[in-house]
Amino acid sequence: MNIQIKQTEAVATTGRSGRGRSFALLTAFAGTFISLTWLGGSMAFAQQPEPWGLNFQAAATPYAEQARSFHDLLLWITTAITLFVTALLAYIVIRFRASANPEPSRTTHNTLLEILWTGIPVLILIVIAIPSFRLLYLGDDFSDADMTVKAIGHQWYWEYEYPDHGGFFYDSLMLRGDQLPSDEPRLLAVDNRLVVPAGKKIRLMVATVDVLHAFAVPAFTVKIDAVPGRINETWFQVDRPGVYYGQCSELCGRDHGYMPIAVEVLPQAEFDAWVAAAQEKYAAATPVMTRLAAIDR
Repeated sequence: MNIQIKQTEAVATTGRSGRGRSFALLTAFAGTFISLTWLGGSMAFAQQPEPWGLNFQAAATPYAEQARSFHDLLLWITTAITLFVTALLAYIVIRFRASANPEPSRTTHNTLLEILWTGIPVLILIVIAIPSFRLLYLGDDFSDADMTVKAIGHQWYWEYEYPDHGGFFYDSLMLRGDQLPSDEPRLLAVDNRLVVPAGKKIRLMVATVDVLHAFAVPAFTVKIDAVPGRINETWFQVDRPGVYYGQCSELCGRDHGYMPIAVEVLPQAEFDAWVAAAQEKYAAATPVMTRLAAIDR
């Protein structure tokens, strides 16, 4: 009998230690994941995806900064709600288990609780709605833009037009194989980048000549669909010169994954010099918008 009792105690102790180790491993994993998530912004502090990068890319525009702040607010609210609901469920399971309540309560209404579980979610939604509406309005306000650029989607490349600088335009195709320089990212590098000046508010008009596309640059928090038969608009303003990468983010056919976007932001003097050279280089062709308008007429 004593041997059996000792064996039973040993098994129980082993089970508890095993569960303890499992709980410790789970806690460590969760802590590591949360830490990586919160530190992901610094890990992916670049204008393009980075290995093991988590969270958003570094915000490159005022709109992206506000969008990230709004995301962080939502994350705190979501975390608080999740923890509260989990704690409430644990309390209910323990406090109102059958062994502790052989005669269950027959309470069906509680006025205070009903007011709280209606009023508190309404207040939470109001807290979320105010910055949400402000952000939506900011994303649509391009009335004081300094210049306009048109991005036209094709299967499977982008075409850029500069109506404020003589209307010149050019195609932008992904670099493949031997064309790709060693310092350029694979599947993101292009032969002709979209070039804009730093510190200027850029009005972006997006269209397509065939199927649905989407112009998306994560560092700008810009993602806008190119819809056949209409023109969509948004804006961005980048204060830090550099190269920022994105991709078409709408399934558009066979080579959808090979339709990158590269935006090069230059100081104003360098941009002016680039425009002068581009006007000579691309002066011969007819813009796609003009061709489409002629077809419609």
